[in-house]
Amino acid sequence: MSRSALEKGHEIAHALNPDLKTILDERYEDIIPGFTDTLFEFAYGRLYAREGLDLKTRQLATIAALTALGGQTTPQLKINIEHALAAGASKREISEVIFQMSVYGGMPAAINGLNAAKDVFAEH
Repeated sequence: MSRSALEKGHEIAHALNPDLKTILDERYEDIIPGFTDTLFEFAYGRLYAREGLDLKTRQLATIAALTALGGQTTPQLKINIEHALAAGASKREISEVIFQMSVYGGMPAAINGLNAAKDVFAEH
C-alpha cells in the first residue's frame, strides 16, 4: 500500500525535528485548524518527499531562498538551518550557501542570514 503525502510529510518532518508537530499545533491550531497537517502534507509530503534531490540538498535550497528573501524570514531561516543540520549539512555548507546569496539577495540579506546561522550554531 502506498503511503499518503500526509504520512510521508509527518515522517520527514519528524526526522528533521521530532517536536515540530507539537510546536506548530500549539502555535497555530487554535486559529487555523488543520494548519500543521496542511503544511506537512504539502511542503514535506509532496515537495521534500520528491525524488531528484536528497533531503540535505532540499534544506540547503530552502536556506538559500529564505536568505535571499531577507531579514523578515529570520524565524523560518533558523528553523531550516536546524533542519539542514539534522539532514546532514555541515556548518560550513550552510554558511557558504548563505554567503552565496549575497549575490542574489544583497549583502544585508547575507549578513542577516549569517547572524541567524551563528545563533543556531551557538545553540548546538
